[in-house]
Amino acid sequence: MSDEPATTTESEEKKDGDTLVFKGHLFRKRRGQGFVFTEKPPEPKPVHEPVRRPARVAQMLAFAHGLGAAIERGDFRDQADAARHFQLTRARITQLMNLTLLAPDIQEQVLFLEAVDGREPMSERDLRTVIYAGDWGAQRAQWRELSAAA
Repeated sequence: MSDEPATTTESEEKKDGDTLVFKGHLFRKRRGQGFVFTEKPPEPKPVHEPVRRPARVAQMLAFAHGLGAAIERGDFRDQADAARHFQLTRARITQLMNLTLLAPDIQEQVLFLEAVDGREPMSERDLRTVIYAGDWGAQRAQWRELSAAA
């Protein structure tokens, strides 16, 4: 049993007109641009650990906090100046800065969210419904509904 192309012996093949009949198992294996047939089954794909990274909403919230700090330090005159620097619209900067209006405990939970194998736990659009829910009590109620659905 090797990776070499499968060969047969006289006892394993039978000629039936122009058709060859093989007994046994053959496995197709990619070699270069084409395929060859081998007697050895393909290697199973290795099981990998799930790839974890901070969720996109967590990255955006962290960016919003950093942007707010940069404006307070005087690195930017205002949000419009920051928007020009990062080549974003003023509306987008406002959306990002609005993430900082979340209740502090919700912000902490958002910062610890992870995307596993590229699957985001929630979208920013969903999180905006929590932001616009009203005061922090209403935000917490909306957050419980959103995190239960996720």
